[in-house]
Amino acid sequence: MRDNYSEQLLLLNKKMTELGELCETVIELATIALLAGDSKKAGEVQPIAQRVDQLEREIETFCLKLLLHQQPVAGDLRQISAALKMITDMERIGDQAEDIAEIIPFLKGRTGVWCEDINNMAYAVIQMVRESVQSYVNQDVELAKKVVAQDDVVDEYFDKVKSSLIQMILQNISEGEYALDLLMIAKYFERIGDHAVNIAEWTEFTVTGFHEEELDK
Repeated sequence: MRDNYSEQLLLLNKKMTELGELCETVIELATIALLAGDSKKAGEVQPIAQRVDQLEREIETFCLKLLLHQQPVAGDLRQISAALKMITDMERIGDQAEDIAEIIPFLKGRTGVWCEDINNMAYAVIQMVRESVQSYVNQDVELAKKVVAQDDVVDEYFDKVKSSLIQMILQNISEGEYALDLLMIAKYFERIGDHAVNIAEWTEFTVTGFHEEELDK
């Protein structure tokens, strides 16, 4: 019985890894489309985001069945409970990558290449998502803490993006619409980083039994 249960937990990790990889892919595609100003490439984001949604529902069903039939205790219960929390954040990551892709056609072929800090944000959040899922699968608290710390770096990039875009508008008011589109894209990247932090904090909960919100009280 326990061997079968252990196999199911391994399968859960495999599904979580797959979902994490899909999230990485969808962010990477949105970023490539942004840097190229490529509306066609942006259109490739939606099918993958839909697969993220589908897999999120599959994992939710799988976790609920584990809770119902296996009655897990202690660490196993935390692992499954954390997975249920994480998949919500991962589904939102897919949504926000899709939101970025939907803005790209409105840039009318222009790109975000000139704004290096948006590029830096994009690749930083891709790494955060990758490492947050790895921290869960490997039960690696130190890696989870690294992800949480990286959020400050992403926030700094976002502040720099805002400053750059304000200067753009001040120098040429006709660039206002373009600047606002880029600001919205940067905001979505920042939110993706926040979701990666949530995933990492649930990893800490899985291992330690404490969540960051509880430690702050």
